[in-house]
Amino acid sequence: MQGKGAIVAEDLVKVYGGKVRAVDGVSFEVAHGEIFGFLGPNGAGKTTTVSMLSAGLRPTSGRGIIDGLEVGQNAEAVKRRIGVIFQESTADGDLTGRENLEVAAGTYGISRAEGRERATALIAEMHLTEAADRYAKTYSGGMRRRLELAVGLVHRPKVLFLDEPTLGLDPQGRAGFWGFVQKLRKETGMTVFVTTHYLDEADTMCDRIAIIDHGKIVASGTPNQLKDKLGGDVVTIKTAPSAPDVTETLRALSGVSAVQRQDDSYRVKCASGETLVPLAVEASYRANAAVTGVTVKRPSLDEVFLEFTGREFREEEGPTATDRAVMMQRVRGAMQGRR
Repeated sequence: MQGKGAIVAEDLVKVYGGKVRAVDGVSFEVAHGEIFGFLGPNGAGKTTTVSMLSAGLRPTSGRGIIDGLEVGQNAEAVKRRIGVIFQESTADGDLTGRENLEVAAGTYGISRAEGRERATALIAEMHLTEAADRYAKTYSGGMRRRLELAVGLVHRPKVLFLDEPTLGLDPQGRAGFWGFVQKLRKETGMTVFVTTHYLDEADTMCDRIAIIDHGKIVASGTPNQLKDKLGGDVVTIKTAPSAPDVTETLRALSGVSAVQRQDDSYRVKCASGETLVPLAVEASYRANAAVTGVTVKRPSLDEVFLEFTGREFREEEGPTATDRAVMMQRVRGAMQGRR
């Protein structure tokens, strides 16, 4: 890997306690100006990877490179080139929106006059002018996220890390937040690295996506490239709880490329769902397996995720204990980098 991208991971490894490999040889490159999605089940290594790239955690081996700087050798310089929006709220509720921005600017060594100027501009950009001099604790969830985005941008970073940035927002708030991010990317050429629990966001907002599972990258590409890897349609056939296993029966049908069983459901990849359904239903009944439901879907990111991780993507999952511990290390590291 040449390391010419805005973000480069070269064989990153993180071992906890001498035996738990949270990240196991992760390599990828994010181009300048790209919005790059990073997906994975809880405990897959997302938070640890992002923490190593954002100078919040030292890798056991391998290296990260941000805007041409190796993270391990230039941690403080890297922290000044990146913005990080954590999934936990970091705005100080006892300060006004304007004060939050001016304090953040000061921690990056920006003069008071310049800090005020940048704060005013960002407040207007984020549509917070009317609330600028109210305490942040009075803000709605969407307003707080916009304020936190502004805080992450006050020092004009070249790379922005977003960790579950819209978690808990309603659809309107999510759309508004991403509208601001897209506008900033277009105007400044900023590179954006995002983890998200919302696959629709990843599908519509990200130029490329990497899926991590058990500490390894298991798939990467544009959303369409990943969906194309599944090929054809996906038919889900549900049978009665006491029905015999019909995996091999379905696999033998014409046009079927793969069958995956999960409890009493069978996920069948095939060339044409419309053609397969009557054949599958008839074959299942002949095998004494009563069919109780059938659905046909074109490949989606949900299907991609299930294909490569063996698990369904669950939006309601919260951070693991490891995620929370790493997050606290990252928060402390980021705050130190601002001093």
